Amino acid sequence: MKKGNKNELFNFGKGWGTIIFCLLMFWFYAGMVNDSSNVVAPAVAEKLGIPAGNVLNMGTVAAMVGVIFFFVMGAVNRKIGPRVTSFICLILGGVGYFGMGHANSLAQYAISLCICTIGCMSAGYISGGAFVAQWFPKKKGIVMGYTTMGHNMSTGFFVPLITMLVARMGVTNAVVFPVILIVILAFVGLVFMRNTPQERGINPDNVSDEEYRNEYFNEEIDEDGGWTVKKLFSKKTFWLVAVASGGFQFVSTIIITQLVVRNQEVGFTQAQALTIMTILAFAGIVGSWIIGAMDQKLGTKKTMIFFGIWYAVALLLEVTEKRPLVIVFLIMFALALGGSANFTTSLPAAVFGRHGFKKVNSVLFPIQALVSSFGFCVNGNVLNATGNLRMSYVIAAIASIVVVVIVLFINEHQYNRDFMTESEAEAFTKELQK
Repeated sequence: MKKGNKNELFNFGKGWGTIIFCLLMFWFYAGMVNDSSNVVAPAVAEKLGIPAGNVLNMGTVAAMVGVIFFFVMGAVNRKIGPRVTSFICLILGGVGYFGMGHANSLAQYAISLCICTIGCMSAGYISGGAFVAQWFPKKKGIVMGYTTMGHNMSTGFFVPLITMLVARMGVTNAVVFPVILIVILAFVGLVFMRNTPQERGINPDNVSDEEYRNEYFNEEIDEDGGWTVKKLFSKKTFWLVAVASGGFQFVSTIIITQLVVRNQEVGFTQAQALTIMTILAFAGIVGSWIIGAMDQKLGTKKTMIFFGIWYAVALLLEVTEKRPLVIVFLIMFALALGGSANFTTSLPAAVFGRHGFKKVNSVLFPIQALVSSFGFCVNGNVLNATGNLRMSYVIAAIASIVVVVIVLFINEHQYNRDFMTESEAEAFTKELQK
C-alpha cells in the first residue's frame, strides 16, 4: 500500500460532505438516546412521579426491542441504500423523541424511546457505517475519528441545550426544537448525499485511478460479497468482532448516560457537573481525532488494546471517589469519549472490508446494540439497589479488560479483500460461493 494512502489524515475531497453528515447523525443519536438520559429521564420521572431508575431501565428495553428492528433496517439499507435509509431513520428518531417528551405514562415513554433508539441508532451506525465503509475502506479509522466527534459535540452542546430548554419550557415543549433540527438534517441528506463515491465521480478514499486499480480489489462480486447469515454465524471471528465492538459501547453507555448524576454523587454541584460535561466534550473532540489517527497509523487491533487498558485504569481511579483521582479520570475519559463509537464501524470494516459490508453490518450491528444496551440495565439496577452508581463503574472497568482479551484473538484483516493478494481474494470468494 502506498504511504500516501495509508497515512493521509486530511485529504478526503468530496468525501468531507459524507463525513460531516455522519458526524451530525452521531450528534443526534448521542444527544437523543444517550446524553438526554441525563436530563430528560429524570424530568420524565418527576413528571410521572416514579423512580428515575425505572425510566433509565427503559433504555435497555428500547435497545433490546431495537435489536429486532435493526435487522429490519439493515435489510432495508441493503435494498435501498444508506441515503434513503438515513432519511427514514432520522425522521423516525424525531418522531420518537417528540413522543418521549409528550409521554404521560412509562409505557408511552418506553414506546417512544424504542422508536427514537431504532431511528437514531440505525441512522448513525447502519446507514452511517455503510457510508464510511464504501467511501473510506482504508481510511475508515481516521474518518471514524472525525465522525465520532459528533458524540463529543453532543455532550458539549446537546446536554446544555436540552437542560436549558427543560428548565425554561418543561420537558414536553423542550423536545420540539431538536426534533425540528433532525428533520431538517433528514431532508438535507436525502437531497445531497450519495451512496458511493463513484456516484460523485471519485474513487474510494479519494485515491487516484491508478492507485485504485493497483491497491484495491476491483472484481465484480455479488452485492452481499458472498456472505449469508448462516456463513457469518459460523465464523468465530464474527462473534468476537460483534462482542468486542459492542463491549466498548457497553462501557461508554454506563458512563455517559448518567455522568452528570455520577459527578453529583462524588461532590460536584449540578452546575459544575454540566460544566464538566461541556469541557469533556471539547477535549473529546481532540480525543476522537487522536483515536482515529492511532487506528489509521497502528491498526484497529492495537488501538483497541491500548484503548481498553486506558479505559479500565481511568474507571478504577474514579471508583476511589477521591476528588484528585476523579479529575484524572475525567481527563482520561475525555480523551476516550469518542473512541468506543469509532470501533463499532472501524473493527467490522477492517475485518470484513467494504465488499458485502451492508450485509455483514445488517447482521452484526444488532448484536453490538444488544451488548451495549445492557449498560442502561446496569445503571438502572445498580442505582435502585445501592442508591448510587459506583458499582456500575467497577463493572465497566472489568468489561474493558474482557474486551481487550477478546481483541487479542481477532485477525484484523481476515476477510478484507482490499488487503488480500489477487489470488487470496479469488480463493476466498470461491470459498464463500460454496
